[in-house]
Amino acid sequence: MNTFLKIAYQPYKWLIVIPFVLLITMVLGLICIVVGFIFSQDAADILAITWSRLCCAITPLRVVIRGKKNYRHHHSYVVVANHQSLADIPMIHGFIGLKIKWVMKKELRKIPVFGPACHQLGCIFIDRSNRKSAVRSIQAAKKKLSQKASVLFFAEGTRSKDGKVMPFKKGAFIFAMETGVPILPITVRNSFKILPANSFDLTPGSVEIIVHRPIFIANHDADRLDEIIENTRQTISSAL
Repeated sequence: MNTFLKIAYQPYKWLIVIPFVLLITMVLGLICIVVGFIFSQDAADILAITWSRLCCAITPLRVVIRGKKNYRHHHSYVVVANHQSLADIPMIHGFIGLKIKWVMKKELRKIPVFGPACHQLGCIFIDRSNRKSAVRSIQAAKKKLSQKASVLFFAEGTRSKDGKVMPFKKGAFIFAMETGVPILPITVRNSFKILPANSFDLTPGSVEIIVHRPIFIANHDADRLDEIIENTRQTISSAL
């Protein structure tokens, strides 16, 4: 986006986009809490997909999915993605077509409406400062997931500030090995330009989500886990 258009977009961003996103987060979040409590996590997920698509539409963001032949809807995966922007969340949840449960830091659970809604969606809250507590949270979550649910990890643990893929943490890969659920690597490309980390510099545009072939990890692969992690990181990074 050139400088003139970017300046012209600012009133729309502050007067329309941000208030709209806050409003639908509040409204759909409250409905999600009720639906999740009465029915199920999967029923509440329809509202999360609606929220995601509305956020992308109002910005507006064009989301292009590549590699659709590499996965099946209604199957379970441990989705491992790079993380460039807060915009990654609605883009992945709204358009990839999987019932995704997010792994997120426990502090987000305290946010009014948002936190309880994520709980009803089956999101996994972890204490990043306490590894043992984080492991217990993930192990407890395994028992609650339906056979159609996928768990998403941003394996870097935080957003990249320059768009490059940082080293991966092991949590997603250990989870996949213990559950027997295949890893589904995903590359998010160009979202860094849409909303850079630690900023409100939102810009409309187009983002690609590239889905790679699944990776199966068995218990006997424990000795080469570091190699599998690095190979997965290289696969994701190579598509940027």
